[in-house]
Amino acid sequence: MKAQIIDGKAIAAALKDEVRARVAQAQEQYGRKPCLAVIIVGENPASQVYVRNKVKAAAYVGMDSRLITMAADVPEEVLLAKIAQLNAEKAVDGILVQLPLPRHIDEDKVIDAIAKEKDVDGFHILNVGSLWTGKSCSVPCTPRGVIHLIKTTGVQISGKIAVVVGRSNIVGKPVAKLLLDENATVIMAHSRTADLKAIVGLADILVVATGKPGTVTGDMVKPGAVVIDVGINRRDDGSLCGDVDFESAAEVAGYITPVPGGVGPMTIAKLMENTLECFIERNERR
Repeated sequence: MKAQIIDGKAIAAALKDEVRARVAQAQEQYGRKPCLAVIIVGENPASQVYVRNKVKAAAYVGMDSRLITMAADVPEEVLLAKIAQLNAEKAVDGILVQLPLPRHIDEDKVIDAIAKEKDVDGFHILNVGSLWTGKSCSVPCTPRGVIHLIKTTGVQISGKIAVVVGRSNIVGKPVAKLLLDENATVIMAHSRTADLKAIVGLADILVVATGKPGTVTGDMVKPGAVVIDVGINRRDDGSLCGDVDFESAAEVAGYITPVPGGVGPMTIAKLMENTLECFIERNERR
């Protein structure tokens, strides 16, 4: 294979060690540890794995965490009341509600109920608006991790053509904004793009986040491109794959993330960094 593998596991581990050192420093300075509250509603197996990993990572970096589990049929107002309680607690620095939520609960209402300064996911409308207008905010963890991974390759983002395939509020749109902030020329492509192959072929930096396996194949990739695959999909045999056909793309790309072991570990590492930054900012304001 031609491409160099971007080892998200190793890069995330190094970042968590950095955060761990900063947490110890912050604890000494402010007299307590940062605290992350995680709410999970229902028994979605994938969500339970993600939440366990987040709590484990918090313990590793030296933070306190609080796991709040609620039944799948919990009334929306009970969940909102719990968020209001956590917003008011001085000892809680970050609040995260694991998505997806059961159908009877309005996700937007829940996200916007979290105090902006405790929104470690960066999904609150005020954080989204701040991101797009260049103001200080919590930046969504996965897009932040994507930029970090690109930078570890040593490839300059400034002046490059970056193509983002996918336009979700959680990944596609914020990644595009962060790439703009790094002075890339950004093209956004999606399911309605007329000639996806032609657009993808322009990319010096390619970020794919569609949730569909095989969205990008090797014959679409520009030789030497940096390919970041955000997708995680389960094949019929139970194995995991991304949105990019790894085998064919790795023959052409300069750098590529694997699935699993690419973007996923970075998301959790950046969540720890976001929580620490929320903690510091709250203490600085006092």
